[in-house]
Amino acid sequence: MFLTEKLQRVMDDFAVFDDPQERLAVIVDRVKRLPPLCPEDRIDANRVRGCVSIVWLVSELRDGRCYFRSDAESPVVRGLVAFLCDFFNGAPVGEIATSDLEPVEVLDLSRNLSPTRRHGLAAARKAIRNFALASQPSP
Repeated sequence: MFLTEKLQRVMDDFAVFDDPQERLAVIVDRVKRLPPLCPEDRIDANRVRGCVSIVWLVSELRDGRCYFRSDAESPVVRGLVAFLCDFFNGAPVGEIATSDLEPVEVLDLSRNLSPTRRHGLAAARKAIRNFALASQPSP
């Protein structure tokens, strides 16, 4: 499965960092290289509800696979949501719709997040899953 292999790569990539705070710092630092969403994508229809920080999530379907781009006002939230987007990018619709993989949990990052950030991250993950569910072909 695509996501299972991707999760193993993520775990391998982050294995050099013993401390979850270090892992979070790496994720936040990586996102600094990403360009922000253009103003046309920073619209209410792309807002993720349930996040304290304003988060935008742009979802696309191409050839049965999902692709995501995001942005947020908070650097930490921006990093975490971009990490989720990167993890699920390119995965088949059906796999995202049925997956219970949580890359943030696997890296033990949630433990160091405030309850509001955990809730917001869950809302972003739910938006990704809901897009995949809505994009599945009808039987």
